[in-house]
Order: sequence, then C-alpha cells, then structure tokens
Amino acid sequence: METIDSIKRLEERMARLKGQGKEIGLVPTMGALHEGHLSLIRRARDENDVVVLSIFVNPIQFNRKDDYLSYPRNQDRDKALCFREGVDFLFVPKVEEMYQEGFSTYVEVEGLTDRLCGASRPGHFRGVTTVVTKLFNIVRPDRAYFGQKDFQQTVVIKRMVRDLNLNVEVLTLPTIREADGLALSSRNQLLRQGERQVASALYRSLLEARELFAFGIRDSRRIIQQMHDVLHKAGIFRIDYITLVDLESLEELEGARAGAVVALAAWVGNVRLIDNMTLEEVTSQLKARHKLGVNV
Repeated sequence: METIDSIKRLEERMARLKGQGKEIGLVPTMGALHEGHLSLIRRARDENDVVVLSIFVNPIQFNRKDDYLSYPRNQDRDKALCFREGVDFLFVPKVEEMYQEGFSTYVEVEGLTDRLCGASRPGHFRGVTTVVTKLFNIVRPDRAYFGQKDFQQTVVIKRMVRDLNLNVEVLTLPTIREADGLALSSRNQLLRQGERQVASALYRSLLEARELFAFGIRDSRRIIQQMHDVLHKAGIFRIDYITLVDLESLEELEGARAGAVVALAAWVGNVRLIDNMTLEEVTSQLKARHKLGVNV
C-alpha cells in the first residue's frame, strides 16, 4: 500500500494505471474507519483492479467549527485497517493541499440539498459535492463507493454525476449495523456509555415505521408520531427531523408507499446521528412478529 499526500503525485500514479487499462475503485472517507467503511473497501476490491481510499476531514462541509475539531481522527489505526483490507493507495491530503490559498470555486446541487440534513446544516452539501468532485477529478475512478446510511448524500452525488456528465459509476452499499441495530458511524465514538445504549432507539423507531407500513398504515403523520413516541420513551427529545421521502426527489410524502425512505436525524447527548430505512411490503418476519403479539 502506498500512502500519498500530494495531489500531483496521486494524479501521476492514476494516469499511469489508467494507461495500462486498469479499473480504479475509490472509497472516499473522513477516516475513523469502521466495518461500514471496510464493507465498501471489500466491494471495491472485488470489482476493480486498483483500490484508492481517501481520508480527509473536509472543513468546508462542517457548519460548526467545534464539530469539525471534535470529529474522530485515528490515522494510524486507519492505515493499519487499509493495509489489512488490501487498499492499494491511501490518499491523505492536508487541508492546504486540497484548498489552496484563494480557493473560491464550489459545486452545488440545487433542490435536493435544501431539505433533511441540508436544512439544518447550511452549506454542508456544497462542501460534500465540492470535495467529491475534486476527488473524482484527481483519482479518475471507474467506480466510487458510498454507504446507505448517508442516504441524502448518495442521492445528491448521483444527481451531480448525472448533471455534470462525470464518467464514474456511483454505488450505494447497505448500512452496516451493530447487534442492537445502531448504524455504524464514526460519530458513534463520541457517545458516552449511557448514550450509546439510548442511541439504539433510532433503529427501533425505524422498525416501528416499517411495521406500521407493513400492516397497512399509510398516513405519514401517524407513522412519524409513533416514531417520536419511541424516541421520547428512550429519552431522545432533541429531534432534527423525522420524515418520509421519495427515493429520488427527496420530496416529503403525505402517504407512505413501498420504496419510500423514512429518514431521521436526532441528537443523543451532544452527538447528532442520522439513519434511514426503506419501507417494504409485509414480510414473513414481520408477520411472525405480529403473531407473537407485537403492537403495531
């Protein structure tokens, strides 16, 4: 594995490999790697000749300086994990390398970014799309890999790629969860011991939504209220949003339907967590739970 912190050096390596006909997979991250990231690496390893993983805590996607400064960082551990998983190139640029003095050009996707997380984190997605565009231009990957947990981000990036005719396939892989359902996230490291247990209520609220839908409830307001109740019982009262949205347009839905996404963001202590789940028709698993007396 080669660790590179220079854009020019990485561009040279990628150009040589592309000239040899190699297919390149990119896994963009902000580090503090966990099993969710590793699942992306493994998929990229299976589908490409070369795997590039970037670690860059991108300052322009944070709307609060304290959030940026407190974001988990553990580059030595990250490097060890990348080596173990067979990453070929680890790109770890400094801020001044990615944003030289006088930087003033940004990429912005309109419409999709003014709702959900974009409503409470002004400028966040402009920062995301700008840095991802830069990474795509530097690495020139054939494929790029993202996780479903960051659902809105994947929708925004796919729209950006389509609108700007970028020659990269964007793949979204399933959310990886802890045993109690909590979606893996680098921010989970910031949770205190008692808060970690409380945080599992986010997943339980999503299951509540899925079960309500599976047994015929289509009123989004009723589903959302039930989810609020689950979170409140767990002691989570600082809720950014709970909503049902269309999979592609991200428009809020008054009536739930199969394929819609129920998404939420809430604070557990001082940590803001997000999660989502796709609504599905009734499954044998849900039927079994209903027979056992589960209250839906």
